Amino acid sequence: MNSDEPKIHEQEQEQQPVAEAFDEQEQAQQLVVEVFDEQEQEQQLLAEASDRLEEKSSIDEVVVQLSDEGVAAQPSEPFQASELENLAEQSAEVATESFEENTVVANLAQTVADLRLQEQELRQKIAVLQETQSQILSNQLAQTQAVVERMVQEGLTELEQRKQALQIAVEQLERRRERIRAEMRTSFAGVSQDLAIRVQGFKDYLVGSLQDLASAAEQLDLAPAKEPPRLEVEESRPPEKTPTPKFAEQGFQEQARQIRKILDQYRTLPDYYGPPWQLRRTFEPIHAERVSNWFFSQGGRGAIKTMGSRLQNVLVASATISVMRTLYGDRLRTLIIANTPERLGEWRRGLQDCLGISRADFGPERGIVLFEEAPALVQKADRLLAQKQLPLILIDETEDQVNLSLLQFPLWLAFAPDPQQMSTYQY
Repeated sequence: MNSDEPKIHEQEQEQQPVAEAFDEQEQAQQLVVEVFDEQEQEQQLLAEASDRLEEKSSIDEVVVQLSDEGVAAQPSEPFQASELENLAEQSAEVATESFEENTVVANLAQTVADLRLQEQELRQKIAVLQETQSQILSNQLAQTQAVVERMVQEGLTELEQRKQALQIAVEQLERRRERIRAEMRTSFAGVSQDLAIRVQGFKDYLVGSLQDLASAAEQLDLAPAKEPPRLEVEESRPPEKTPTPKFAEQGFQEQARQIRKILDQYRTLPDYYGPPWQLRRTFEPIHAERVSNWFFSQGGRGAIKTMGSRLQNVLVASATISVMRTLYGDRLRTLIIANTPERLGEWRRGLQDCLGISRADFGPERGIVLFEEAPALVQKADRLLAQKQLPLILIDETEDQVNLSLLQFPLWLAFAPDPQQMSTYQY
């Protein structure tokens, strides 16, 4: 609004000459009207003068006729002489009056000429004022059009900028929608058909390799011919020591077979309505390969490459928890660490969906405990080991710095972020 005030002030200054021109034009018109009135009065005076001249001429004619009659008749009476004298005096008076009237007529004619000259001058002034008025109006119109065009251009520029900003926002929302849809297609709720088609080749190769590996392992005679029952081995162990699983060693061949059997069951015969703590989601070969690598190559202690999203990582962790729960039952206690409540909430919802458990299974004295800080987790794991429990530590991929105290425990699984791929869940 402040930027328009100088413009309005300039327009008012430009309109002042126009108003003055209108006032001068009105004054000129009034003068023309007065000239016309004076011309009408002069014409009336001229008409009266002409009437008097006619009367004078008629009197002169009468005088001439009388003089002619007197000369012809030779009047003898003194009465006629007196009449002639009276007529002569009247003719002298009429002549004087006619001279005066001629003088007045001449003056009136001069006045009329002057008035006509003034009228011409006034008409010229009116024409000049009209031309000046038209020029001023045209200039004002041009300036107004320029101001309007500038305002329209500024408005269009602002609208164009807002349009571009809205288009950028729409594009960002569309990309976010596509990411959400892609995440939904690849979430733990069920892998889509497109993803299955893309990994079909790797699936065939991995299935064949695992079958060959299983058949070769069965042909190896690494254990004694008469292996004692597992219960007797467990009874022979000192009760005061907590067993440390080492899935890659020979003493755990039976557990290795059981683990492979469970993973094959999850992959080939998924049970979406199974009991709690059993995997209820589709389990693909790529997931089985990560879990098998953690069990048999890393011995239950190590980091695996992230699946690209937290939901996929929860699916792998759920399979690991389910297998360990089958082997060790209620002795297994899962401890999860993530640095924000949002990520912990996502872990809780994902585990509930994948394992068919409820909120009652989460808590300090329950099957799964959530932590935001490593020292509290370390203290809890130490107490569990003292109570002859088996803690399984899960480390979220967003933990950039891992506390070394976590690495002293027998079971821990960390998801290593991919440096070439940004995580789809950043808070």
